[in-house]
Parts: sequence; C-alpha cells; structure tokens
Amino acid sequence: MNQATEQLKHHLAEIGHLHRAIALLDWDQQTYMPPGGARARAEQIGYLSGLAHARFISQDTLRLLEAAEQAAADADPESDEARLLANARRDFDHAVKIPAELAAEIAEHTSHAQQIWQTARRQKDFSLFAPALDRTLDLVRRVADLLGYPSEPYDALLDEYEPGIRTADVAAIFDQLKPALVEITRERSANRTIGPSNPFSGVFPAADQHKLTLRVVEAIGYDLSRGRQDTSAHPFTTNFSRDDVRITTRFDESRPDYALYSSMHEAGHALYEQGIPQEYDNTPLGAAASMGFHESQSRMWENFVGRSRAFVEWIWPLLADTFPSSLERWTPERFHTEVNRVQPSLIRVEADEVTYNLHILLRFELEREMLNGRIHVRELPREWNERMEAYLGIVPPDDGDGVLQDIHWSAALIGYFPTYTLGNLIAAQLWHRIHTSMPHLGQQIAAGEFAPLLNWLRDHVHRFGRKYRPAELLERATGEAFSPAYLIAHLRDGAV
Repeated sequence: MNQATEQLKHHLAEIGHLHRAIALLDWDQQTYMPPGGARARAEQIGYLSGLAHARFISQDTLRLLEAAEQAAADADPESDEARLLANARRDFDHAVKIPAELAAEIAEHTSHAQQIWQTARRQKDFSLFAPALDRTLDLVRRVADLLGYPSEPYDALLDEYEPGIRTADVAAIFDQLKPALVEITRERSANRTIGPSNPFSGVFPAADQHKLTLRVVEAIGYDLSRGRQDTSAHPFTTNFSRDDVRITTRFDESRPDYALYSSMHEAGHALYEQGIPQEYDNTPLGAAASMGFHESQSRMWENFVGRSRAFVEWIWPLLADTFPSSLERWTPERFHTEVNRVQPSLIRVEADEVTYNLHILLRFELEREMLNGRIHVRELPREWNERMEAYLGIVPPDDGDGVLQDIHWSAALIGYFPTYTLGNLIAAQLWHRIHTSMPHLGQQIAAGEFAPLLNWLRDHVHRFGRKYRPAELLERATGEAFSPAYLIAHLRDGAV
C-alpha cells in the first residue's frame, strides 16, 4: 500500500483504539460492573463515543482519505487497498452526517437504558422501560433523517447492519418465508407427541454447565488463549482485537440445552472474529461483511451443527458424564428429538429453528411501525402479545417473557433483528455448498473433527473480513446469488 494509505490506516487505528476501549467498558458493564456504577459508566461511554466520532468526522480524516484515494487511483479495484478505501469512504460519508454531540448523546443514553432494561425485565414491568425506549426512538429517528433513506426511516437503520438491503426486500423475504414456516410448524408439531415445556428433570449445576460449554466451544475451534466466556443477562460477543474476542452465555439449572446452544451461537460469532486476518485488524476491512453474515456463522454452529444427529453422537458421552444422574434415563436419540422439537415458545433465543423466524418477523414489524409512527411505545405490550398469539398461538404471562426479553432496543439496535433471519438464510445456502464439497462432513462431526468445517469457513468467509459486500461474498462462496430456497428445504427436512 502507498504511504498515504498507510497514514490513513494509522489515523483510523488510533480511532479504533478508542472504540475498543468503549467496548471494554460496555463488556464490563454487562458482566461485572456493580449496578451503582451505571450513571458514571454512561457518562464515560458517552464522552469517549463523542470523542471517537468527532475525530473520525474531522477534517484530518477527510484530508488523509482524499490523499489516499488520489494516490491509489490506479489500484486494482479487487485489491485490499482499493477495498479498504471504499469501506473507509462509506463509513466516513455516513458518519459525517451525524454530529459528534448526537453520537455522544446516543452512547450515554443507551448505556443508561441498558441498566433500566435489566431492572424492568427483572421486575417484569414494561412501564419502567417505556420512557427510555421513547427517547431511543427519538434519537434513532434523528439518525435516520440525517442519513437519509430512499423510502422509509427503517431503510437507513437497516443499511447500517446489512449494507445494500432495503426494508421492502426484508418484507418480501418474510412474505416468501411465512407460508412455509406456518406450514412446517403445523406439520412437524402434528407429527410429534406434545411434550412438557421442560422435558428435563433434575438439577444441572451452572458450574458443571460452564465447564461443559467451555469444552464444546474449544472443541469447535474457539481459541481460549484469545478469548473467554462469562455470563450476562443477554448473551453477546465482543472483541477488543482479533486476539481478544470474548463471549458470554447464561445458565438455567433446569435446562442444560439453553447454555449449550447459547455458547455455541456466541462461539460462532467469535470464530468469525478470530479468523479475520491479522493485517486487517483495526482497519476498515477488519470486521464481518455484514451482521447477516455474522449471524450466519453463529446460527450455523448453533443449529446446523449443534442440533445435528452427528453432533449429538459426539457430545452425548460428555453430557452423560457431566450430568449422570439427571440424564440417566435419556438416550442420544431422545436428546436429538427434544432439541429439534418444533413447538411455539415465548423466548426467541430458546426457540426452535422453524418458529425462530416468526419471532424475528414480529420484531421487524413492530420496529418498522414504531419508526413510522403507527405504533406508540405505550402500546407495545398489547401489540406484542396480540402478534405472539397470532403468529405462535401463545401469549406471554408477563412483560419479562414478552416485550422485555431482548436487550436490543435498550442498546438502540433498531434495524438489527432482520439480520438473524438473513443469517439463517445465508447459513443454509453456505451449508448446502459445504455439504456438496465435503461429503463426509457428518462423519467428521460425529468424530469430533470440526477443523475441516472451520477451515472451509476460514477459506470462504472469514479471511475476507469486510473486503466484499454481503451479496458478493455469498456468490463467491456458493457460486449462486442469494436464495431463500435453501433454508426452506433445510427446515422441511429437519435436523439430521
């Protein structure tokens, strides 16, 4: 790379250090910070976020970016340098529309709002959180208006997570998916005996679950010398470099499967981050192609691998050894059946593969309608419950298991939810291609040989970081344009 580009990279890396310090403060807030630290932490995060944003949208950044673009005018469009500069330009053009004061205000507000959300969820009382959500919506509407959008405010927010896709595109995907999801749910629910909401009995100590999940995530490739697992109210993954990627999970001592699949989900995110090349770290290329691609990795390890018959064959001895008395009457076949049961449930992160996407549809609709002013915050619990009954046939008993179950709105992550379903779609398409090129994958998983799968993902997804746009990366990896058909086929076949 030319000297001008190297100077720009150095400048952007310094700003990146600020963002990673903010991420560390946020990680601590969600894991170990005492509740009394919330006010001061919000101020700290707000100040640093405003500082980082102001430096990024400064004339110094613009001057360095223009110099680098001029120096690289003849660079190969496919080169790392050209792609780095294209991403830097996109990021700058977006960020410069947002005043530093607004960026700081949003960061400070969301830090405080996450603490309010935790209290409201614990007390199962949406009214405690409603004022914070009202302000969040005002702030993100301001962001959408400043960014601009082709059709509706949601377009601007969605584009921040999934570049190039529009609200109408997501709506069209759900229009195609919904009939199939409803039909598959009806068929697979009817073909199985309705079991209890919790088929497990006995106690599964959190300490034992923690040891088990660490063994599993390390086995699938998560490098614990460059990561760690902690607990939080809502599981998440964060990184402070490609060599410090952390995950969290949560434990229910009556349900060993919840933490298992939560940990595998977050480890899927972490594997992506750990697989991005060293030379991309702390540059505009050192991230995922999109959040949909990020979710494709987490959902693939959680569901396509974790709920497969081959994986259950591998993990069963570990489960039986860890919980001998609680699982003494169980078999691998029964465990496989239970973790693949299609049965509407209240909680998104605990939902089966089929009904999960109906949970996302509900959130997508509510976010879109809130932004467009068709639903007011005070109406959310009622709207949530009515749509849960319409889509899944169940009604939450309280706000804690209903409208308050996700952390996303407290963090102003409005526009993020559709990326979960997009991730499922991408994962299915990648999985089809993987099986075509790796006919013995099932046998390898059953034997605990996860490296071949991880190496394929490293070669076809992870090593490119953010070099390619999502649609471009998917076509390079699979040889085809995006298609929902693969997810529908996977869900019709069921886990194998």
